[in-house]
Amino acid sequence: MTEPYVKINIENEVGYIEFFHPAHNSLPGDILAELAQTITDAGHNDDIKVIVLKSGKERTFCAGASFKELININDEATGKVFFSGFANVINAMRKCPKFIIGRIQGKTVGGGIGLAASTDYCMASKFAAIKLSELNIGIGPFVVGPAIERKMGLSAMSQIAIDANTFYPAEWAKEKGLFTQVYESTEELDEAVKATAEHLCTYNTDAMKEMKKVFWSGTDDWDQLLADRAKTSGRLVLSAFTKEKLKGFK
Repeated sequence: MTEPYVKINIENEVGYIEFFHPAHNSLPGDILAELAQTITDAGHNDDIKVIVLKSGKERTFCAGASFKELININDEATGKVFFSGFANVINAMRKCPKFIIGRIQGKTVGGGIGLAASTDYCMASKFAAIKLSELNIGIGPFVVGPAIERKMGLSAMSQIAIDANTFYPAEWAKEKGLFTQVYESTEELDEAVKATAEHLCTYNTDAMKEMKKVFWSGTDDWDQLLADRAKTSGRLVLSAFTKEKLKGFK
């Protein structure tokens, strides 16, 4: 079993940030913190003009937060810290002065959709079905909701949040604005991501930086908003309903 990691590789002025966890790329707190810091550092690295966010292995892009950690939450303060993990990554992506391209090669659940929605240009394979499953265990997509709503609209976000058992195909996610393109294979996706990222490196970095500010205008309150949302999730995860549901995952 491969150990979890976050790593960055710089190639032709593109910073490829890759995360991995053997449990379908579900992310525990330490990996989320490392991911947020890596994105922040890449944003300040003059050797990098464009960032690509990707995950390791072939099958799942990201299965959301770590269930192992979720099961062990026994107080609201711990719950808030746990749910702040994805909030901190989303805010790092929001504040990063460089374009972030998402490379979504496989199924994406919960917090993983929040990561995809927080990229500036998101490309996927046809295997990148999405599911917002939080309601299944008695909580909701509170932390990632603003990012998903910003990219896909309230109607689409509400639909997948309520229909928490269904995987929606990559083409549906493209129609709703989450993905810009959907490719037939991971190989085609990787070629397209590389070509797009390297082409963006030929553009004026100052122009891209100013465009990024425009894209994310109106989100200056997200540090507080996502912290408040994390608090809501941290409270709900202690409910008898959720505790009972989580027993099935032990």
